[in-house]
Amino acid sequence: MKRVVLLLFFSFLLITASSQNTANTFSTYEQKIPGSNQAFTMKPIPAGSFLLGSPATEKRRDADEGPQKKIAISAFWMSAHEVTRDAFDVFFKDENTSANDDVDAITRPSPQYIDLSWGMGKEGGYPVNSMSQMAALMYCRWLYHKTGLFYRLPTEAEWEYACRAGSNTAFYFGNDSTQLDKYAWYAGNSEDRYHKTGEKLPNAWGLYDMLGNVMEWTLDHYEANRYASLTAASKDPAMAPNKDKYPKTLRGGGFASTAGELRSANRTASDPDWNVRDPQIPQSKWWLTDASWVGIRLVRPLKQPGTAEINQFFKKYLGR
Repeated sequence: MKRVVLLLFFSFLLITASSQNTANTFSTYEQKIPGSNQAFTMKPIPAGSFLLGSPATEKRRDADEGPQKKIAISAFWMSAHEVTRDAFDVFFKDENTSANDDVDAITRPSPQYIDLSWGMGKEGGYPVNSMSQMAALMYCRWLYHKTGLFYRLPTEAEWEYACRAGSNTAFYFGNDSTQLDKYAWYAGNSEDRYHKTGEKLPNAWGLYDMLGNVMEWTLDHYEANRYASLTAASKDPAMAPNKDKYPKTLRGGGFASTAGELRSANRTASDPDWNVRDPQIPQSKWWLTDASWVGIRLVRPLKQPGTAEINQFFKKYLGR
């Protein structure tokens, strides 16, 4: 009997050790959201360097995509899919958080005064949409308190590096925009609505809908001439927030975007007009009435920062 107990004990230790090793390995993993049946897949993005921006010869290029600069990027994980409405709703309906109270560190979003999915879809794998950058960052903070792991929005450089997945063409699959139907929901095939995540082909690193479906918030404040200030020594660059609410940078294009707006290097600056029809006074900090094409994707740094650094990060970007 004693021998059986010992064998069971050592088997438990081996299983536990194996689980811990798997969790600490830089590989694909599934993150479950505690207290729910929701989970999301995180893909490893290896460290490396790439040319940020587009060459002057690229078709449909915009001036804010240059000059190209070679940038080094540290390893991180990125969510394989855009955050779904199902996964966001766990936060939206979490009664353990306060409801839109600026005093608390974590608050849940205020109710939408109208249905901002506009009938395009909610449950079952559709991307969450129409949220502000603040709402996206608050979701990241909530996830940290739920999971103990630091999730955040990608920087512009991280986003483009992950999107390209080693490519240097206009799109991560090449230069031929007629191939977009295989990889993206955009103006040419979306029927003016977003679709469930993961229905198109992924890029080489297993990331779905990096182009089209919904645009994705980044951390960066937008500056048209941002790349001019970068140097060969630049590593993991990020454009820090400032006192201005606008403009922030989004990437990837959305379901209403043209083929040119889906290029890997294309940049989009947020606009106050995205909330022009909100009749509330003051207007919502959480939701955008006129940006149904805006969504989010998560990253997690390979090197987990300490508690003080994480708290400082959220204070920097959220002011609390």
